[in-house]
Amino acid sequence: MNRILVLVVIILIPIAIFTAPEAEESVSPEVLNISLDLPVENEQDEEVQVALSVNEDKSEAFVMDLEDYVVGVVAGEMPASFSMEALKAQAVASRTFAMYKMDTISDYVLSTSINDQVYITVNEMKENWGDDFAYYYERVKEAVDSTEGEVLMYQGNIASAYYFAISNGYTDDALTVFNEDKNYLVSVSSPWDKNFQSYTSTYTLSKEDFCHKLDITCDDILVSNVVRAANNYVRKITINGTTFTGIDVFQKLNLKSTDFTITVNKDSVSILTYGFGHGVGMSQYGALGMANDGYTYQDILAHYYPNTEIQKL
Repeated sequence: MNRILVLVVIILIPIAIFTAPEAEESVSPEVLNISLDLPVENEQDEEVQVALSVNEDKSEAFVMDLEDYVVGVVAGEMPASFSMEALKAQAVASRTFAMYKMDTISDYVLSTSINDQVYITVNEMKENWGDDFAYYYERVKEAVDSTEGEVLMYQGNIASAYYFAISNGYTDDALTVFNEDKNYLVSVSSPWDKNFQSYTSTYTLSKEDFCHKLDITCDDILVSNVVRAANNYVRKITINGTTFTGIDVFQKLNLKSTDFTITVNKDSVSILTYGFGHGVGMSQYGALGMANDGYTYQDILAHYYPNTEIQKL
């Protein structure tokens, strides 16, 4: 079988959102002085391999098994305390995300940050999980091993498996958020999210800071013409005569969601948001809620990625 190389840039500053403790490294890859556009010799031809860059010019790299890479991503992207079926769903989504990038973009180099997927090493897991490392590592490893090689497919092609933290009760359309017209990345209900504490948050800033970030005049602040989609995400909003998309405001103000409500106070502006993340694909807390209600990881993936099917690589 031909080998597949997934290229990952290793950033030396740990940036994982969720972290873990340590044991023996499951992989001790040898550093190879190779050019990443050359094939890497490996005795296990049958396994999909991941090439990770160890320096900025990518002149050196080492290889590791895709499944070990997915362990590092699941550990970095989802709390290891989540229900097992949610962890399994995350494993399939993370594996699919990486393979989609490699399948659609020649020589694509994956970042280990949220620009692609957060990847953490075993040492970082040990640091994050402390005394609970062995327990959490085994949970993550079980989730990955039990779904080994499984990816989401759409009409014979690897799907684009976006995911995010928590929704406002609905996921959003990829066409609106990423300008990608994919009928498996459409808005679906996710009522489980409302049961978790991180469902809402409030952000308060000064009027001057608010106007500066939006690059608008600040004699006074008037919010009008708020247009919301059926899933309640803001599509358009006018502030002091300037019309923004919901995504514009989300990005300029560094909000947690595009479902937001702006309240103008005497000296400040308060913004209430529902959900956390871009809203496309699988809600991680929604997956947890489904798992807690007895749904399998197959059920979870079918719900958040309709029209896809799970297949082995």
